[in-house]
Amino acid sequence: MKNKNILVTGADGFIGSHLTELLVINGANVRALSQYNSFNYWGWLEDTECINEIEVVAGDVRDPYYCKKITKGIDIIFHLAALIAIPYSYVAPDSYVDTNIKGTMNLCQAAIENDVQRFVHTSTSEVYGTAKYVPIDELHPLQPQSPYSASKIGADAMAMSFYLTFNLPLVIARPFNTYGPRQSARAIIPTIITQICSSQEKLALGDLSPTRDLNFVEDTCRALTLLANCEHTIGQTVNIGSNKESSMKTVVHMIKDIMQSDIEIVTESKRIRPKKSEVFRLRCDNTKIRELTGFVPKYSLREGLEKTIEWFKNSENLNKYKSSIYNV
Repeated sequence: MKNKNILVTGADGFIGSHLTELLVINGANVRALSQYNSFNYWGWLEDTECINEIEVVAGDVRDPYYCKKITKGIDIIFHLAALIAIPYSYVAPDSYVDTNIKGTMNLCQAAIENDVQRFVHTSTSEVYGTAKYVPIDELHPLQPQSPYSASKIGADAMAMSFYLTFNLPLVIARPFNTYGPRQSARAIIPTIITQICSSQEKLALGDLSPTRDLNFVEDTCRALTLLANCEHTIGQTVNIGSNKESSMKTVVHMIKDIMQSDIEIVTESKRIRPKKSEVFRLRCDNTKIRELTGFVPKYSLREGLEKTIEWFKNSENLNKYKSSIYNV
């Protein structure tokens, strides 16, 4: 990555901001795309220590002309910009098509026109739906159990079509569930931690039976860079995960143990997905990424949760979250 000119879309988000930091540490020249807003607010990039070492640009992947502009002179694109909240996709599905599918198409077209050397498109394990078998390898059937997952299936297909049709040097990275500092309040781990930190009387959650393959954000970002550096990943879809699964019940009790909390757990119906939309089991087969790049997760679940909790306990960080409301 040293001295490479790299564009990170969605750099103002959770994973994107951590990836930006890692790329700077590795000596890259980073152009970080933050979604345009009239406040000139750059999301999580505002808090990063490398803010003076990157070029922040504000715009929107839904605009093809803008995509063409920001990809000029770029060697590698890490495409993370997306709408990702599943509950919000129930009420605003059209915006997911525009951002996730058309936005990906715009960037792929721009990458072809500007001769980008590598395009890392970020997918999601949600495209698999509830596991038909475990561990889930890259050949597992795709199941659109929410408008969000349907839009990501469409985005993955759009990206792959540019590899097959126009030889875009593409790799589709498919992370399983990532957690860590700066994660959105819509996710269960920040939901648990912030409610406990804010001394809520009861811990309001949804269904705790689903299992997930949980990965600390530093591991996910390191995997993304390894995929970008490996010639054998071009034209491939590659899972990023640990080959371990934990139920949400296990996660909440582990967090309570680390935080020494005895808070009572209550179930709120509004936090439960429609029955056919819930993904009940996800566990990654990480054989492919291990064989291609040598990737092995560094953090255990408990180690990652301890680092995450430590970050959230900082009052400056905690104050950015509204723990008393249900975030979609």
